[in-house]
Amino acid sequence: MTASQLKSGYTTGTCAAAAVKVATMALCQYEVRKSVDIELPDGEIVSLPILYVKFEGQIAEAAVIKDAGDDPDITDKAIIKATVTWGDNDDIIFIAGNGVGIITKPGLQIPPGEPAINPAPREMIKKAIRHITDKGLEVTISIPGGEELAQKTFNPRLGIEGGLSIIGTSGRVRPFSKPALRDALKCSIDIAAANKVENLVYVPGHIGEKAARRNFNLTDEQVVEVSNEWGFMLDCLSDYKFAKLLAMGHPGKLVKLAAGDWDTHSSRSKNALGLINMTAKEIIGRELTEAVTAEGFFKELDKTQRKQLADTLAKKIQTAISKRINWSQQNLAVVLTDMQGDILGSAGDTESWR
Repeated sequence: MTASQLKSGYTTGTCAAAAVKVATMALCQYEVRKSVDIELPDGEIVSLPILYVKFEGQIAEAAVIKDAGDDPDITDKAIIKATVTWGDNDDIIFIAGNGVGIITKPGLQIPPGEPAINPAPREMIKKAIRHITDKGLEVTISIPGGEELAQKTFNPRLGIEGGLSIIGTSGRVRPFSKPALRDALKCSIDIAAANKVENLVYVPGHIGEKAARRNFNLTDEQVVEVSNEWGFMLDCLSDYKFAKLLAMGHPGKLVKLAAGDWDTHSSRSKNALGLINMTAKEIIGRELTEAVTAEGFFKELDKTQRKQLADTLAKKIQTAISKRINWSQQNLAVVLTDMQGDILGSAGDTESWR
């Protein structure tokens, strides 16, 4: 199936806006049907089915089941619930209910202390409310099970505690959306900048992060996970004023950068073994067997050979990054580790991170 054949869905922000609109209609004692129309940021009107609506006293509640289409979104089929009640003035106040996170660090679009409901969803929700009433409301958004789901997202790293974020800029979920991934990754750089980090650390994922924390003295804000988006995340540095960068991870991933593959996903890049094998032949006079992995090959080497090969590969990576972002190699360091987090070799001065 091609990307064009995949079904799109709706963001948590769109679902929250739909639930809020229905709950507001119930609070105002308007007729509520089985679906509700919501205006997306680009002006398109879409209709979402309602799971349920309740009204008792001065409190109304409604819920929508998120449909992320064919995107592998962890919040697909999550219940997005809205509870509304009259406020003390004409303002619309947002409250984080069960499963919705609270911002705890500066650098995101929403200040610390606020519910993790991004600006675009807030505007959608406000517009939905103002279609029904001009009065002030207290709006509580909840996602049952959201706190557990949030552990599988970038939220803990970004300082969003207690649950998920209500996000989405377009209101739509496009299957396998690279822009959405990049937006999430870039948030970590924003947080590092807001916390006045000078010496940044880029890692591919959790294994690289664990290795970085094990071997260096780092703050939470220093460590930025780039996934496979090395080219994008390196290019982003031109918008900031960081002093130094340490790239750290397994050679099976990072060596791809030296080979010119800046998107390191296995389906979009060459296997790192080619360059590792060529370098091993030149430096230590050994070649990989067809069956061996990068991890396995390094284990076959003695300590001196292992460091010699890893240092050379790290230098190649350092040079490639330097050329990509036009930084002096004096401000760049590369550390290669095995799967257990032990350092194999490095290039550049790493004292700034110790």
